[in-house]
Amino acid sequence: MITGSECINKTDEQIVVLTLKNQNYYLYLMKRYETKLLNYILKISNISREDAEDILQEVFIKAYQNLNDFDLNYKFSNWIYSIAHNTTISVFRKKKVRPQTVSWEDKDLNDILESTLYAENTSLQKLTYKHILKITNQLPLKYKEVLILKFVEGKDYQEISDILHKPMGTIATLINRAKKSLKQGLEKEDIKF
Repeated sequence: MITGSECINKTDEQIVVLTLKNQNYYLYLMKRYETKLLNYILKISNISREDAEDILQEVFIKAYQNLNDFDLNYKFSNWIYSIAHNTTISVFRKKKVRPQTVSWEDKDLNDILESTLYAENTSLQKLTYKHILKITNQLPLKYKEVLILKFVEGKDYQEISDILHKPMGTIATLINRAKKSLKQGLEKEDIKF
């Protein structure tokens, strides 16, 4: 019988190796990523929790089915986030609908503001959750995705590049454009920096 304590100090990649020998270890990878991936899917799509859980189940199935193809020289987290991203986008393409809005926790919004729009004057303190959410929801999906991955999920440029399958230069450009668009949107709301 496999115990959870066996996997606590193991890296994701070590658990992948164990899973390839014994499929029961895959449960530990699922437990590690269930909440993170569910929140990520919800944030980039703003769908119901039930629909997000369906997508998450599909993500875990795809990841398991392709585990033999996973390159142990890469980070498992980037690989599974990439599957989550592609699966979520695929669902919307099939429905011919694009995710329109995003929902973030107050903490996430504060992190974005502190990281991207820190201003010396106190006008940022006047920002409300609604202002940021409204402006963010008006951004194109490609900007929302990079903002979420960078400032909510805490991914670095290389990880975002791996997840979205885009060059790092493109990721840097997207993040800069997203920050500019967010700032411009806030200024249109009469919030000056």
